[in-house]
Amino acid sequence: MAPAPDERDRIKAAMDRIFAGTAQRSNGALTIVALAIEAEVPRNALTQRHTDLKNEFYARAKAATGTSEAEQRLHAQVAKLQAQHSKDRAELDQYKTDVTDLVRVVNQLTLENRALRRQLAEPDPVVRYLPTQPRPAGSSRSG
Repeated sequence: MAPAPDERDRIKAAMDRIFAGTAQRSNGALTIVALAIEAEVPRNALTQRHTDLKNEFYARAKAATGTSEAEQRLHAQVAKLQAQHSKDRAELDQYKTDVTDLVRVVNQLTLENRALRRQLAEPDPVVRYLPTQPRPAGSSRSG
């Protein structure tokens, strides 16, 4: 089916009515569906044949609405969550490092503990003599 010769003109007029707040056939929403209904053209006329008009409509819609308060709150929340995520990631990396260090210490202490237990379990075969104090001159051992 060939497009109507005045299709572009109807789309432009529909755009003007929607942005003026005087929609006659649609609910006046800033959507391609509402624009197609308002212009009395099939939706694919905008999505396939007149993509330049579709892009113009979206650009005008964005300019008309700007950044809403809800969108600003969401952007602020996203920024806050990204900062928290970075902080959590750094904390998690520190925990991973700490775990590695703690495992190394536990292994070292386990080895030392085994060595000490082995020493306690084996009798000491070496007899050690303690040095004696020299006796002062003139003292005798009598009993």
